[in-house]
Amino acid sequence: MSLHLHDTATRTTREFHPRCDGVASIYVCGATVQGIPHVGHVRSGLNFDVLRRWLQHTGHDVRLVRNVTDIDDKILTKAAEAGRPWWEWAATHERAFEWAYDQLGCQPPSVLPRATGHVTQMADLIQRLIDKGHAYAAGGDVYFSVASYADHYGKLSGQRLEEVQQGETLASGKRDPRDFTLWKGAKPGEPSWPTPWGHGRPGWHLECSAMATFYLGSEFDIHGGGLDLVFPHHENELAQSNAAGDGFAQYWMHNAWVTMSGEKMSKSLGNTLSIPAVLQRARAAELRYYLVTPHYRSTIEFSEAGLAEAVAAYHRIESFVRRVGQRAGSVEPGALAAEFTAAMDDDLSTPQAIAAVHNAIREGNAALDRGGDEAARDAAASVRAMTNVLGLDPLSEQWADDSGADDAAHRALSDLVEALLEQRQQARKERDFATADLLRDRLQDSGIAVEDTPDGPMWTLKDG
Repeated sequence: MSLHLHDTATRTTREFHPRCDGVASIYVCGATVQGIPHVGHVRSGLNFDVLRRWLQHTGHDVRLVRNVTDIDDKILTKAAEAGRPWWEWAATHERAFEWAYDQLGCQPPSVLPRATGHVTQMADLIQRLIDKGHAYAAGGDVYFSVASYADHYGKLSGQRLEEVQQGETLASGKRDPRDFTLWKGAKPGEPSWPTPWGHGRPGWHLECSAMATFYLGSEFDIHGGGLDLVFPHHENELAQSNAAGDGFAQYWMHNAWVTMSGEKMSKSLGNTLSIPAVLQRARAAELRYYLVTPHYRSTIEFSEAGLAEAVAAYHRIESFVRRVGQRAGSVEPGALAAEFTAAMDDDLSTPQAIAAVHNAIREGNAALDRGGDEAARDAAASVRAMTNVLGLDPLSEQWADDSGADDAAHRALSDLVEALLEQRQQARKERDFATADLLRDRLQDSGIAVEDTPDGPMWTLKDG
């Protein structure tokens, strides 16, 4: 089976055929850098990082563009409230987002364009739309005429033309309330750039169309982003790009939300969980595991219990790989399990892919218990290969080579505990239950809780 991806535009899961053999081009809508990133913000970056890694594993040269919206009404408002320059506010939070992506193991994009650096390309796109009769200038603003593209508008989101509401203020020069803004005329105290239609700044939807085609060409493979962007943002991107004559994206992929109490996580709801705050309660690899294990099109209802389960599950992966290394020698990434490959080719079905990882761990632990070191090493090699595709290999440089004192202490404790657990497993195998119980009691007295699971023994630090 080859890779199949769910395409929002056709509402079908289609076989992926890149426009150029061996090259995959992806544009992902990045952050509007108005504040500190929370787990809802970074999910999209993580999901498309997994897609990128799978494409790379299958031999593609991936060109991924992830933009930064660094000029926006919300940025201007928040900067003004804080008494800080808009550009400094945007730059500060851009760094916060890139730090979060890096902490969670996202590969850096091929290019990270900022909206403010591409006004020339935006002006060119506006002119093309005006020339084709799909846009008009009014009082310093420029609008896209939805009625001029009525036969095609709504094909991505399924919006009915008579029900379209852009969520914009109805300005005096707008001919139709369904029209959306391409260019905003300058207002006192706001940043602006010169264009043939007067000084001003770009509309949100215009930015991505201009940047995507500038870096990836008039047609490219995949456009991605969060489910909340389907309408109006991506619908308007598609309309203005196609109306200008660009084929634009051939596949549209959207990841679902992270919610709390059933509501989409957002700053306006006041229920955000910042990445720095969550990383006080879980290591970065564990948070990544939590956010990439569910299918990218499934909603994640964030909970502390769910995060704790992810922490324990990732610990089982770490413990197994380290246990094999101590018992059978160093382990290098090996072959992927067939069920893992099938899962990833089936629209990046990460729940089934993770299940394949834990199946291999169970088989590997069983092999260790019966003295099959070579079989255990093969299982661990497969686990490393599979987790590497997901950006979760516990022995990768990203996760294993951390010089922090806390992590160094954790690794030292882990090595000691794993050695005792290995002795306990051997004692149980030899039916020396007195020694096994003695080792377990020793760990318990030291504040280590041990649970025997189908994946092998799992240990955690007891509360208090």
